[in-house]
Amino acid sequence: MSSTVPATPNGLPAERDAGPFVPPSGITRLRESRPVSPVLFPDGHEGWFVSGYEAVRRLIADDRFSSRQDIDIIHIPYEMTGMAAPTEPSPQLPGVFIAMDPPEHTRLRRKLIGAFTVKRMKQLEEGIVEITERQLDELERLTPPVDLVKEFALPVPALVICELLGVPHADRAAFQGNSARFMEKDVTLDEKVAAYEGMTSFLSRLVTDKRAEPGDDILSDLTRDDDLTIEELTGIAFLLLLAGHETTANMVSLGTFALLENPEQLAELRAAPELMPDAVEELLRYLSVADIFYRVATEDIELCGETIPKGSTVVASLLAANHDPARFENPDTLDIHRKARGHTAFGHGVHQCLGQQLARIEMRAGFEGLFRRFPTLELAVPADEVRLRTDMNIYGVHELPVTWTTGTAR
Repeated sequence: MSSTVPATPNGLPAERDAGPFVPPSGITRLRESRPVSPVLFPDGHEGWFVSGYEAVRRLIADDRFSSRQDIDIIHIPYEMTGMAAPTEPSPQLPGVFIAMDPPEHTRLRRKLIGAFTVKRMKQLEEGIVEITERQLDELERLTPPVDLVKEFALPVPALVICELLGVPHADRAAFQGNSARFMEKDVTLDEKVAAYEGMTSFLSRLVTDKRAEPGDDILSDLTRDDDLTIEELTGIAFLLLLAGHETTANMVSLGTFALLENPEQLAELRAAPELMPDAVEELLRYLSVADIFYRVATEDIELCGETIPKGSTVVASLLAANHDPARFENPDTLDIHRKARGHTAFGHGVHQCLGQQLARIEMRAGFEGLFRRFPTLELAVPADEVRLRTDMNIYGVHELPVTWTTGTAR
């Protein structure tokens, strides 16, 4: 393999260096010169990095690229799965279907499709708006400046997904703490294992209780299916809870940051709320908070003019794909008028995110309510002092200090 590019431990050719909202300059140059590029991982093995829009869509829709390596998108360390390095598909964890291939992936995903239909999500929209407005009431009672992540962006999706899955209120704070620790990249293996075991032991008890006494929630519906084991139910619950609030929380906080940094766009959105659906799609494209996906080639595969040998680790960047000028004009510019449908922020193919409609509803309700209720909202610190989540698997901000003119909230 010639012209290999050194990769960072997570498979990226470069860390972010071009501001909080656009891909690193190194990735941009690589996409322009060779959208399917050989890379050299820190442990010495060679793989491939895919950054072009068309190449990424083909890659993640092709079942010959095993998704079992995507266990790392939720960053379960390879030591926990028995793997020394990501050069072959990972051992499967029961129920964690994001890291499975058909037919097992198909079997588990089908059991959840009915819970996440567009029709059902629309039926839930009124309740999601109510949760959002109640949290905005709490926010309004505080004296600014406040951390929008802590007081709004994190609680709302956590409340929504816990409500949908039937997680008791008393257990939600502990779960959020373990979830945050689990998603950190640089904590010790012991700390990550402890967070993982804390979540899965709690969820195992929860699904066992629901199987004995089902309630009116998605997990209870799943426990009525005798085809699913307690271990599979635990894995499904773990994946849904983790994905259901981490990604949306980061989209709400980072999206607010992006809009505050683009005041002309925000002013247009405030003046024309009917633009909100397009604005949400554009923010999903522009930010792509769940950036990196892993695959392993199960045979020699041609991808956009390059031959990927069997056994190769392949890393796809959804952020780079969504900023490809071959697909989106002026991609590094936020444009709420853009028709951004077709972006890859939710993946593509059989692994496309099941909860995407739920996330869209939460984002629309969150942004609409926040900017309506707080018309003078602004950053409370200079933009370059906002702490970015470059140490986490899902990109965003650790804190977003905001303020508003007292008495203007409505």
